[in-house]
Amino acid sequence: MVMLTMSAAGLRQATQEKDTTDTRRFYRVNRTAAPLSIDGKPEDAAWSAAPWTEAFTDIEGDAKPAPLFGTRVKMVWDDQYLYICAELEEPHLWATFAKDESVIYHENDFEVFIDPGNDGLLYYELEINALGTKWDLLLTKPYREGGIPINAWEINGLKRGVYLDGTLNDPSDRDKFWSVELALPWKVLRECAPHCRMPQPGDRWRINFSRVQWEREVTDGKYFRKKDPVTGRLLPEYNWVWSPQGEVNMHIPEKWGIMEFAE
Repeated sequence: MVMLTMSAAGLRQATQEKDTTDTRRFYRVNRTAAPLSIDGKPEDAAWSAAPWTEAFTDIEGDAKPAPLFGTRVKMVWDDQYLYICAELEEPHLWATFAKDESVIYHENDFEVFIDPGNDGLLYYELEINALGTKWDLLLTKPYREGGIPINAWEINGLKRGVYLDGTLNDPSDRDKFWSVELALPWKVLRECAPHCRMPQPGDRWRINFSRVQWEREVTDGKYFRKKDPVTGRLLPEYNWVWSPQGEVNMHIPEKWGIMEFAE
């Protein structure tokens, strides 16, 4: 029997060649020396140097029509936080859930999914709406594998800010967009990371972003989720994401994108 071996350099080259065929999205997260002001407006200097992600696509990928409205994200990090900024084009700003831990995706929202261990176990989900209301939870593993959501889990020390370019819950006018800034502390995120430590330059974590968008109708001057006039049932929501999942299911961590922490 002939034994074949590969040098370290050859192994690195093979890994790099494999990575080029990976269809998941990739984002290199720049490091910032100065803390950011979290007010929903990406005006800090660190944001200017950070690139936007690709525009979001349908959760099922190119087989479905492109999203009606644009969505994009950028990220930076420092010794204390992972910072996330999202910009969501929106002609009709709408949000009514004002109490944290509400099931926010029953209206329009922005969502973050993070898997520090890259193994689909113990990953985080955070949702936020245009009021700044949040819902955060910890998943033991994907639902399809019997995962249990831990709703009592909290991102203690989370900072959040929302900016609205338009008027909230006013069907009489046309709005432009809303933007979100988040600062997620490493003291919480690292709990599910390898060796329970914050990332080092070169480390890679899985991450994905989702936008839930409902068709609306107006009754008595208020927005409501639109119903099918024939069946009377709610029309299905749109799911727009950064890294496509291939099906309507965000809980497939192996299809999430990759963020690499840079200096």
